[in-house]
Amino acid sequence: MEHLPDDNSRYKDVDYWDERYKTEQCFDWLGNFSKFQHLLDKHMKKDDSILVLGCGNSAMSGQMYSAGYRSITNIDYSAVCISAMSARHGDCPGMSWQQMDMRQLSFPDASFDVVLEKATLDAMMVDEKDPWNVSAQTAAFFHQALKEVSRVLKPGGRFLSVTFAQPHFRKRLYARCEYNWSVKHDSYGDGFQYFVYVLTKGEELSPEDAALERRLLEEAKDPPTRITTTLKEDKEDFLSNIHL
Repeated sequence: MEHLPDDNSRYKDVDYWDERYKTEQCFDWLGNFSKFQHLLDKHMKKDDSILVLGCGNSAMSGQMYSAGYRSITNIDYSAVCISAMSARHGDCPGMSWQQMDMRQLSFPDASFDVVLEKATLDAMMVDEKDPWNVSAQTAAFFHQALKEVSRVLKPGGRFLSVTFAQPHFRKRLYARCEYNWSVKHDSYGDGFQYFVYVLTKGEELSPEDAALERRLLEEAKDPPTRITTTLKEDKEDFLSNIHL
């Protein structure tokens, strides 16, 4: 892979992405839109206002536009990416591109019907060796980002998260009453499964997810002693760096 970094931690470095986007035209983690369109179509309407987090140079937004979704706001923290993608899709009315940090969204409350991310949050997990116990830094990143997602969603809006993370890991981060949403999921893929999480604002957590949150809060007060094994550093992309 031409753009593979020397160290997986660089996937969290905006300078790495700026340099990569100067030459790379397009790359799609977890497959292109056609792989999971049938799942997203169940939770998005063609006239929904949609926010795409960490859009990168993925073809997804363009493919969504071609499929009839015409109100799409794309953000990424790489200025190089936003400049290139804005120029590439300049002939798409209703499609916009803005440089922005997902932890500090500049949009008013209740701005979007749908917030969508594909592998953007996965990229923030690159330094994690034990998915059962993420670092305080990563947990804080997720919490701030998810608070912002909930804030900009309209009542009844959906946060759609496309990821390789299995439910027993990702629900530990998504299932919080504070975000004011329910957590459901579906999957796609042949052989290796990917997941689409659907978090609907204004719906309560299921009893199972509420119990999970309570248990995690109790564990945080009195954390158990754990013995963890450090994974050997490798040269694979970040999807392979976290063994789930």
